[in-house]
Amino acid sequence: MKYRNGRHAGKRYSTTGRTEQRKQDPLKKLRKKFPPEVIEEVEKIEEDISQKELSKRYDFRGVFTCTIDPADSKDFDDALSIRPLDNGRYEIGVHIADVSHFIKSGSAVDAEAFKRGTSVYLPNRVIPMLPERLSNNICSLMPDTDRLTFSFVCTMNENAEVEKFFICKSVIHSQRRFTYNEVQRVIERNKPTGIAERNILTLNRLAAIIRKKRFKNGAFNFHSHEVRFKLDKSGNPIEAYLEDSDQSHWLVEEFMLLANKKVAEYAGNRLFVYRIHDEPDKEKLATFFTFVKTLGFKGRNLNSIFNEVRGRAEEPMLEAIALRAMAKAVYSTNNIGHYGLSFKNYTHFTSPIRRYPDIIVHRLLYKYLLQSTSAKGNKTALEEKCKHCSEMERSAIDAERKGIKEMQTRYIAGHVGEIFDGIVSGVTSWGLYVSLNSNYCEGMISLRSLKDDHYELNEADYCLKGKRHGRIFRMGSPVTVRVVRVDKEASQIDFEEVR
Repeated sequence: MKYRNGRHAGKRYSTTGRTEQRKQDPLKKLRKKFPPEVIEEVEKIEEDISQKELSKRYDFRGVFTCTIDPADSKDFDDALSIRPLDNGRYEIGVHIADVSHFIKSGSAVDAEAFKRGTSVYLPNRVIPMLPERLSNNICSLMPDTDRLTFSFVCTMNENAEVEKFFICKSVIHSQRRFTYNEVQRVIERNKPTGIAERNILTLNRLAAIIRKKRFKNGAFNFHSHEVRFKLDKSGNPIEAYLEDSDQSHWLVEEFMLLANKKVAEYAGNRLFVYRIHDEPDKEKLATFFTFVKTLGFKGRNLNSIFNEVRGRAEEPMLEAIALRAMAKAVYSTNNIGHYGLSFKNYTHFTSPIRRYPDIIVHRLLYKYLLQSTSAKGNKTALEEKCKHCSEMERSAIDAERKGIKEMQTRYIAGHVGEIFDGIVSGVTSWGLYVSLNSNYCEGMISLRSLKDDHYELNEADYCLKGKRHGRIFRMGSPVTVRVVRVDKEASQIDFEEVR
């Protein structure tokens, strides 16, 4: 197998894997259009909520409820409510779009949603799991509108301890649609001007306590760094930047994790879909710790390492490598717990607009709410569905990564000749891979372009070392580069070192 400019496949130590392989383009495998029978079926779905249906549900329309999402979101599938109780306690509600009420098992839209498995979020568009009339309208928890939901409701004390909880079908009326940026400003200002801001600060305070306890119990404290793009009217990238999660994201994350955890606990030993994460391969983890020591870090476990590198240029690279050393989280009927979250019980309940496993979970939950005994089911058939959903999730992740890589390449093509700072993200026998600090665009410095010495790959120390002068390039090393060539079709970028 050959690479452009005669590069051959071989061993590569990098953030993107141990070997370079050509794969089928994951973007070409996506189901971009809905079949006519699905669209026809969706058009017939009744949007109005009958009084008969309302009478069956818990009514939260008088309770302060809000959604918190990115500014460009249209598919709001979760909302939070809060109501003060006596003795410093709160009723907290995590309300999830009741997609399974509108999508019947065995229908055309259900079959199509199962085939897709998940929505795919590309830099310039979304390929939804459900047609837009459902995802952006009927099921979406829009403000100032009555919406049907499936809710996890708990009583929580000032120490953010859940004293009791219940799960129910419900109806809500969101009073406010917040963006993450708006919530972050409320948190940072810390001077509420109304009930909405006061409730946000209370939710944030409780979420911070939950988060601290979660990490104390052994959950991994990874910080996500997502590549974002500002596009012009034609969809071309004019800016590439990094977006880090902040308190506003953590607020939502902690209550969604709590709901998913408690729903899985409620399922008990009954037939159910769990989100599981096995322990990492000991050999891979040992290799990772050996590599970390070569960079001069002294942490003895994952959390101590990432506390040590927090805010440094090496942080994203090390997190990417650590994640690849671990097992992949998957869906299964066999509950082995979630290693990364340090949860004995965990599921996906909170995103049925964009994840099919959540729809399955909702259907099973409703059976268990209606019946005192376990609902009967075929575990083998359900396990096959879990396997399919895990595979579709993997395909979606591959497509999203490819979409980001293509957009990064299109962006950097407008900056040929310019100089950037980066870090070495991969070392190979044919050159260095470099990730730019400002936008994670990754390109290669060919070994042929390094004229100062003859460099060879030292596999034991994950580095390239000059034979004459002993100069070393290792993963995580800072480097300044100039963009010299871009192949947009192949999504490849060539750099040269600037000294």
